[in-house]
Amino acid sequence: MLVPGSFAATDVAPVIDVMRSNPLACFVVTGDDGPVASHLPVVFATDDACDDLVGATLLGHMNRTNPQWASLAVGQQALVIFQGPHGYISPVVYGVVPAAPTWNFSVVHVHGTVRLLDPGKAALAVVRRTVQVLEGRFGLGWDMTDSLAYFERLEPGVGAFELRIDAVESMFKLSQDQPREVQEKVAAWFEGSTAGTHRELAGQMRTHLGIAAHTEADLDDA
Repeated sequence: MLVPGSFAATDVAPVIDVMRSNPLACFVVTGDDGPVASHLPVVFATDDACDDLVGATLLGHMNRTNPQWASLAVGQQALVIFQGPHGYISPVVYGVVPAAPTWNFSVVHVHGTVRLLDPGKAALAVVRRTVQVLEGRFGLGWDMTDSLAYFERLEPGVGAFELRIDAVESMFKLSQDQPREVQEKVAAWFEGSTAGTHRELAGQMRTHLGIAAHTEADLDDA
């Protein structure tokens, strides 16, 4: 992935945040007939803080009837893509001429080594960890205890794996190449929009670029 210097993350924390906030990842490997991709939840194996993502472990699972599962092998290299907030920017937002449209976004590419897990307890542990992480971050406090027997009945169809992180690339394209007044206009535009992940993107811009939060009056003028 091409990452111009101004768009590269200078700290691991925002990279981890993108991964944890957007766990429905694109899991890509090379099969016999070329690249094969699946979209599936991928979570960290533990809640421990990571000073360096290299060496950390991710967990994922898919249906064993997925053709990609049959193409996986121990030691295989995989690419896992975590897509953060993103949004299109019309030149109208800039208020200057000449200008060109563009797209702000954040994305993380994780390269790692696959380790297939045995059916049974190991696969169930991945499912339980995934539920714990996702319910804790996005759910309503559901307790899985009464459904564990149901999980066990589903387990024969679950293909679980670990991924040891070998390398990480990330890109945070957040108008760093624009003057401050344009950055502020773009952040205000996204903050005032209800489309897609625009408001989350505005928050990411404020954090990364140090742009102060906008007031309701600012949004009315944007």
